[in-house]
Formats: sequence, C-alpha cells, structure tokens
Amino acid sequence: MQQDYLKFMQKTSPTPLFSPSRQAAIQARAANIAQNDADFLVNEAADIMAERLNATNRQFETAIDMFSPFDNMLEHLKASPKTDTIIRYSASSKKSDIPTIVGSREEIAIEPKSAQLITSIFGLHWSNDLPGTLAQIKNTLVNDGLFLAALPGDRTLMELRDSMLTAESMINGNATLRIDPFGEVRQVGSLLQRAGFALPVVDTEILTVRYSSLKKLITDLRAMGATSSLNSNRSFSPRNLFEKTEEIYRERYQDEDGKIRATFEIIFLSGWSPDASQQKPLKPGSAKNKLSDFLG
Repeated sequence: MQQDYLKFMQKTSPTPLFSPSRQAAIQARAANIAQNDADFLVNEAADIMAERLNATNRQFETAIDMFSPFDNMLEHLKASPKTDTIIRYSASSKKSDIPTIVGSREEIAIEPKSAQLITSIFGLHWSNDLPGTLAQIKNTLVNDGLFLAALPGDRTLMELRDSMLTAESMINGNATLRIDPFGEVRQVGSLLQRAGFALPVVDTEILTVRYSSLKKLITDLRAMGATSSLNSNRSFSPRNLFEKTEEIYRERYQDEDGKIRATFEIIFLSGWSPDASQQKPLKPGSAKNKLSDFLG
C-alpha cells in the first residue's frame, strides 16, 4: 500500500479514487453528531500548528484555511495576532461568520498569489490529485507565503485495517479496501518538494487511543468525519464482517484490561512559496572549514 500511494494520489483513470458526494455526506453526518470530544485529533493538530505559526516572525495579511472538517484551526487563526483577514475554503457551503469560498480539492478556485498563509487539517488527503492540489496551493501563495498542513499518516488505523482485511479474507476468500490509503512521511515530503515548495519540513506524531470496543472506535470515526470515502468501497459487506473483525482485533490488539488499541499518525507539513530572499543551501565545495580541524 505504501508503494502505491503516490500512484493513488494522482489522476490515473476516469474513475476518481475518492467520491466527493460521499465526502460531503460523511462530513454532514459528523456535523449532525456534534460530539464534544470527537475532534480530539483535529484539536491536537491545530494546537501544534498554531504553536508553529506563532513561532514565525511574520505577519500574514490574508490567511486561508482549506478543507479542515472542524473550526479548530480557524479559531486559532482568529485569535492569532499574526493574521488579519481570515477565509474558509471548503468543498461545501457552511453557515459561518467567516467568509467562505466553495470549491473542489482538485481545482483551487482562488486567484494566484493572493494569500500569505494557507492552513489545512485532515482535508487534503481526500484529493484525487494531491500533487496537483499542492502545486495549486503553492501558486495561490504570494512569494514567501507559508503553507501549514496536517495529514493522516500510513500508520493511522493500522490495527483496524489489518483486522478488517483478515476478517473479510477469511469470510469471502478475498478482501476489499475499506479504509482510505494514507501516505508515509517520506512520500508526503516528496510530494511537497515536487509541488515546488521551498524550505519544506515534514515530521510526524503518533497517538495511541484505547477503546472499550470496536463499536466505540467506529462511533468516534463517524463523529470525526473520518470514515472512508473510497469510490471502490461500495461492495456489499459480509453479514458477519463486523463481528469477525472485532474478534481478530481483540486477538491481536487487545490490552490486558480488555481495551483495544487504535493508532493515529499525524504528518505535519510546512513549506514556503519560493522567493529570492529565502535562505539557500550552500553549494557543494563551498565549505571554508575542514572537519579535521575540529577533531584534534
């Protein structure tokens, strides 16, 4: 799956990998559920990104938050003394006091070089052309504009993916991909560089959350708006798939107290739109000191 991620994330066939209509339905359901603690992953990512934003010695006249499923990052942008005008860019309209632009993930409907800052939390991984989307985001930024984002990493829900694939294989003799593919940190870094960002930085954080049951995990995923939007995920589920999945899950990933583990990986990205004023790496052979001079 890791090797196929870059191929998955760009347009390779007439049928897109992800379904925009399913994405809209998933996020509408999450908004209706409105659990107070369902956004804990988004909140964690937003807090970390806000810290990094506040550490920059820069003022951002126009800041755009793109496709974030909750308002956590928008609240940080509103509270930050470093941002002036704040805009939401979303795949669907939403009642809000923040100006909203509606557009797709694959075609960013904003004029080039019009924003100083673009943020996104857990929204870009649903793009059917992620390399193209990142390139458009870079072009939307002014020279020396900043991009900050968080994406789910490939270790996210690895226990559920393993248990579900095993269970369906045992029942049907084959299995359907029922959890969205996520990128490995080096692959995501490669996409950031390919899009043309300067000074790219990519790092990752792993969170392990424990649940009393598989049902509770699925309930949280629905409340997060984090269930699968794969176009291929339309095959009929075996009648006892859920029960068999939980059985295997508990055999492989249950702690002594009876709770099961769920891994969530957050990949953080940052990059700048290129500008002549930015620091450049030294050319090979330009070093003025020899390492042997410092080794006694």
